[in-house]
Amino acid sequence: MPAQDRIELALEAAVAAGEAAGCPPRLAAAIRHGVFPGGARVRPRLVLAVARACGDDDPALTDATAAAVELLHCASLVHDDLPCFDDAALRRGRPSVHRAFGERLAVLAGDALIVRAYQTLALAGARSPQRLARVLTTVSNGVGMPFGIVAGQAWECEPRVALSDYQRAKTGALFAASTAAGAEAAGGSADAWRSLGEWLGEAYQVADDVRDATSDAAHLGKPAGQDVALGRPSSARQQGLVGAIQHFERLVACAIEAVPPCRGAAALRALVQGEADRLISPAMRAEAVEADGHATGHAL
Repeated sequence: MPAQDRIELALEAAVAAGEAAGCPPRLAAAIRHGVFPGGARVRPRLVLAVARACGDDDPALTDATAAAVELLHCASLVHDDLPCFDDAALRRGRPSVHRAFGERLAVLAGDALIVRAYQTLALAGARSPQRLARVLTTVSNGVGMPFGIVAGQAWECEPRVALSDYQRAKTGALFAASTAAGAEAAGGSADAWRSLGEWLGEAYQVADDVRDATSDAAHLGKPAGQDVALGRPSSARQQGLVGAIQHFERLVACAIEAVPPCRGAAALRALVQGEADRLISPAMRAEAVEADGHATGHAL
């Protein structure tokens, strides 16, 4: 089964398991709004790709891990869009959950998605309980304190933050959890795969900084210019557009290099490069360098 179909089926099953006659209908609708339709689903795709490279001998646990990681990511987006943080009107080209259902239901939907992620994992651990314990720990570390995505969001509330600490927690942590937990779900070594997620996660955040500075809401599917408006740390602001793009290219190269020898290594490297080209196209990179050269020439 293609990875995308596998992911969507796992997510549908996970969300549907939390629905029943008599549950609050608007909360159930808000939860679905936060999950479907999805974005690139890159984190669960990483889970599946790494699990396959490690044998994928417990597909039920692999699918649950992929679904849990994506549900946690969706929960973070629902909360990130709230008025107390970004107050974003759009997400994935549609009204954000709090704009569509109100702030109270958005808070509850995000909370419910976090709980559903762990319920989904717990129900899939019967065959490999020892693996499940490792997966739960890895996923939890990618979300909570001291270095998970909750910490990454919290850095926005501090008076000072190092850009690398912010990016590593806000985005990199869940990417690292995706690759490490994907290996663990299939009985592989988390240590062999963690660095791939770390490099790719940091690259993803740098790309998000660049796109926030150069794109519009119609292209992004969410508000643009947020880093400047909210005073958030940003590679594009700190390094300049060309510097940020060059940093992005270095991070992608490191991610590709971090793929360990395995069955399907070439496909994994192609996945990383394809995602990099989707985030910041080669044409966009060339245009930025050319524009910088013109500006430098005029300055001279």
